[in-house]
This record gives sequence, C-alpha cells and structure tokens, in this order.
Amino acid sequence: MTKRVIHTEKAPKAIGPYSQAMHIGNLIYTAGQVALDPASMELVPGGVEEQTRQVLTNLANVLEAAGSSMSQVVKTTVFLKTMDDFAKMNAIYAEVFNENPPARTTVAVAGLPKNALVEIECVALA
Repeated sequence: MTKRVIHTEKAPKAIGPYSQAMHIGNLIYTAGQVALDPASMELVPGGVEEQTRQVLTNLANVLEAAGSSMSQVVKTTVFLKTMDDFAKMNAIYAEVFNENPPARTTVAVAGLPKNALVEIECVALA
C-alpha cells in the first residue's frame, strides 16, 4: 500500500514538520486544522463560530485536493480551548455535517497552535 502526501494552497501551509493530509489506501487522514487564513497565515478574526467555519473550510479544501469531500468524512476529532465553546462550535459543525454526521470525539485541551480556540482533524474515504 502506498501513501501520497496531500497539499493545497487553499489551506494553511503546515506550521511544523507535518503534511496537510495523507492518502493511504482508500482513506485520507488530515492534520488538525486551526482557523488560519491560507493567504495571511493569521487566525481569522472573531470567536469560536468564525474559527469553526474557517477550520471546516480548510478541511474541505484539503479533502478536495485529495479527491474527497466533507460528505466522505467518517471520523473527526475536535479540540477546544474550553468546553464553554462546545455549543457554539457544535452549531456551526452541524451546518456542515447535517446528514449522517461522522463519528466524533471532542476534548478540551490546555492550548492550541497560534492560541486558536478550535482545531479539527478528520478521516475520510477517498
């Protein structure tokens, strides 16, 4: 089984030694995405709602570059700076995953890259 590195200019460049995603067999594993604007590499302004929208856009762009889409996502992991933002994040998340949502784990963490409020990674079918 071969692995293929996925890269797109429509998502933020890696800010460390990692790939935006890996395509292995019939699965795509994405790196966690925070709410960086791909052009400026700065966090989008606003709160967790705006950041969640940008994160999901970044993930969609990575999956598109891999030949997949958000409708093919089977598992996500959501990292929140605080669980106080869960309901707000969940409302935006539900806009994207409104039918047959993927399995999901959500955890609160001590900190995220660039002091982001939310980070999401996923596994999708190719």
